Amino acid sequence: MPKTTSEQNKALVLEAFDTLFNKRDYAAAEKFWSRHYIQHSAHIAPGREGLFNLIKSIPPTLKYEPGTIVAEGDFVIVHGRFSGFGAPVNWIAADVLRIKDGILIEHWDVIQDEATQEQSKSGRPMFGDEFPK
Repeated sequence: MPKTTSEQNKALVLEAFDTLFNKRDYAAAEKFWSRHYIQHSAHIAPGREGLFNLIKSIPPTLKYEPGTIVAEGDFVIVHGRFSGFGAPVNWIAADVLRIKDGILIEHWDVIQDEATQEQSKSGRPMFGDEFPK
């Protein structure tokens, strides 16, 4: 049975993020991001080049871990953790991506510092089942 469009789009985003953020394979990542990519993030310069240049400027220890992922129509939202990028704390991000014809064409995000157990008023981690060490 063929995958639904939502399933295909979720798989596309996960593969794209792993290719760029974890493997740092910029040539392979080009096939996932449109040359006309629209960036709405306050943390990233415009276009695909802005995103790729940001990742090139971050230490090679950068790690992206996906968590919850949902999709509807042309949109995918993935909740994940960025670590090892040189900041004192990890980032928890909700990335919203719009996909057209199997390529990422637009992006928005909401990013916040990951809370420690002591900082968490809920007593629960922001990502996964455990607090960062």
